[in-house]
Amino acid sequence: MTASGLTAHDRGLPRTSTVAVVGTGTMGQGIAQVALAAGHPVRLYDAAPGRAAQAADAIAARLGRLVAKGALAAADRDAALGRLAPVDRLADLADTELAVEAILEELGAKQQLFTALESVVSDRCLLATNTSSLSVTAVAGALRHPGRLVGLHFFNPAPVLPLVEVVRGFATDPAAADRAYDTVAAWGKTPVRCADTPGFIVNRIARPFYAEAFRVYEEGGADPATIDAVLRESGGFRMGPFELTDLIGQDVNEAVTRSVWESLFHDPKFTPSLAQRRLVEAGLYGRKTGRGWYDHAEGAPRPRPHTAEPCDAPAKLALHGDPGPAAGLVPLIEEAGITLTREPGPGGFFELPDGIRLSLTDGSAATTDPLEPGIRFDLALDYRTATRIALAPSETAAPEAVAAATGLFQALGKQVSVVGDLPGMIVGRTVAMLVDFATDAVARGVASADDIDTAMRTGVNYPRGPLHWGSRLGAGWVRDVLENLHEACPTGRYAPSQALVRRAATEGKLL
Repeated sequence: MTASGLTAHDRGLPRTSTVAVVGTGTMGQGIAQVALAAGHPVRLYDAAPGRAAQAADAIAARLGRLVAKGALAAADRDAALGRLAPVDRLADLADTELAVEAILEELGAKQQLFTALESVVSDRCLLATNTSSLSVTAVAGALRHPGRLVGLHFFNPAPVLPLVEVVRGFATDPAAADRAYDTVAAWGKTPVRCADTPGFIVNRIARPFYAEAFRVYEEGGADPATIDAVLRESGGFRMGPFELTDLIGQDVNEAVTRSVWESLFHDPKFTPSLAQRRLVEAGLYGRKTGRGWYDHAEGAPRPRPHTAEPCDAPAKLALHGDPGPAAGLVPLIEEAGITLTREPGPGGFFELPDGIRLSLTDGSAATTDPLEPGIRFDLALDYRTATRIALAPSETAAPEAVAAATGLFQALGKQVSVVGDLPGMIVGRTVAMLVDFATDAVARGVASADDIDTAMRTGVNYPRGPLHWGSRLGAGWVRDVLENLHEACPTGRYAPSQALVRRAATEGKLL
């Protein structure tokens, strides 16, 4: 209940209002199912003869499976199917109050469809596009009344995933966006408001999750299985980027990356991966073709991540200065029975018995440290619950030192992956980029901080919203990591946004 006393159910479309879904592929069927579940009469239309009827049958079968599982009452299934009607003509959508388009991602086709719809439906009908990569403003540009068109970007499968990005085009009337938002909320979804920017929220901010992993692979830092394992078991992500893009489809994921990059005038922060492009060119799209980064043929062995053999832990360590985001290691070391002495002053590193510095990645390579030899360890979402840690030794670090660092983390209950000495390692560079992208998006008015964190948690199952994550790490730490990465790779890809620089400066003054 809001201050006005009205709920989303009150402000959204009445349940008696008819909803039209145009385009009856997987996404169109899913959106239709969501509207049916909310109690609306739904009409399905597809330009291909017979497709709408086939889609209605597919929805009926899906609802039947829910009944068989006990997730839906048979009476509710029957009532929903009674409200579902496939139609053969656009004219049959004349009395609908919301028309959602889910056809192919081609601007001309969408403009042509909405122009035709505008001549059929009433002036009060709300028009919505489910585009994931095109400009909502451009889609509406062909309309006589572009103010009533809004983006409603559902995520697949629409009946299951809660997030819906409600996208305001340049000409979208605020009242239309509000009504769309309230309608989606009344349907039981989690709507977030977003400006019409390339990639919207999720597909814009998620790019580094894929791009940085692919770059580590391209630069020979680690193999896909190891990178995936580190991001899952240390970073806390539900899936690694190689396995996730195999699930999404390399063609789909690469097309989104390329679309965002091109729409942002080839901004180096969004540069696509050549290795992924080669997969697409080879037709290796992932699970749907049987092979992508991984071999998905029946019985094919799954590559295992590189995991170090057991090593002896050092009996004692010295902690110099404040370990910053790695502070969670201190109680774990003490609980493991390893003697830890504290040395005051600057530093922020652990000293192994032979004098080797063991430090959290700061965005620079261990080999470039003037105080080398040294060993970097990667960022973790939570060092207590992490089950794997990545180590990156400098080229001059002795094998005995690497063994001691490996044994230390093994004594803390972690598996260890020794990876190449690349700036920022794996989790560190990925999270720093995600935080920066999210901070920049807020500053540019793409969405609010709360909506961005909500979108990334519910849309792509991130373990923590990137802005919340950045607050936990400290803007200064994130900025420093990116500045060191930028120094190592001065292309502009890693240059921290001005919004992050300002936030870090303000944070420092508040301290």
